[in-house]
Amino acid sequence: MNGLEAIVILLAGVGAGAINAVVGSGTLITFPTLVAFGMPPVTATMSNAVGLVAGGVSGTWGYRRELAGQWNRLRWQIPASVVGAVLGSWLLLHLPEKLFETIVPILLVLALALVVLQPRIQAWAKKRSTEETGLSANRLALLTTGTFLVGIYGGYFTAAQGILLIGVMGAILPETLQRMNGAKNLLSLLVNIVAAAMYITLRFDQINWAAVGLIAAGSLVGGVLGARYGRRLSPTALRATIVVVGLIGLWRLLA
Repeated sequence: MNGLEAIVILLAGVGAGAINAVVGSGTLITFPTLVAFGMPPVTATMSNAVGLVAGGVSGTWGYRRELAGQWNRLRWQIPASVVGAVLGSWLLLHLPEKLFETIVPILLVLALALVVLQPRIQAWAKKRSTEETGLSANRLALLTTGTFLVGIYGGYFTAAQGILLIGVMGAILPETLQRMNGAKNLLSLLVNIVAAAMYITLRFDQINWAAVGLIAAGSLVGGVLGARYGRRLSPTALRATIVVVGLIGLWRLLA
């Protein structure tokens, strides 16, 4: 890794941390960047997940006020995310790497599509939150199941898991978008922590620790900036940046 690549990865980490705090698709900045510099996809996924833990911490802390009063749901969602992340990261580590390389472009296209559709998902979630009140046992079970499935996805391939969580919660919860965003930040952080712990324990030598350090430093700052100023940024510009970088990474994977 040369100096220019290090600077680009650091800046990608800042962008990913900020975007994760506000939108939830920062991996689509860092993962394609690592792949574009020639890093194998599985190594890039593991290094990215470990590095983004720092940004998840700062972003979740920045949204801590929105978490107040959500424990009745989170006490079910947190175990679901953790168990799902264990399963997803286990799949990454035990399924053939060739299979991951085949699936990743599909997941990347799906994630990019979610980024493009994100305004509609948020608008729909906001509309649902104003129309419904209360949370029945059946809806809580559905919420927990959906959170578990997103946890599997996040443990296997972290990109856009935040948008998926917003979609799941928006379909079920009578809650404001900002409060759902706070819960999304916490649950995504837990998935990354679990996945990172498994990667470090079982594949320590396959992680690119230089990339981890750069992404961690950048995302830590980005998470603070995203939580504090992210709501003022142009959502269209953020989405356009994510899509462009994601397409570059997709082209690099396919090439």
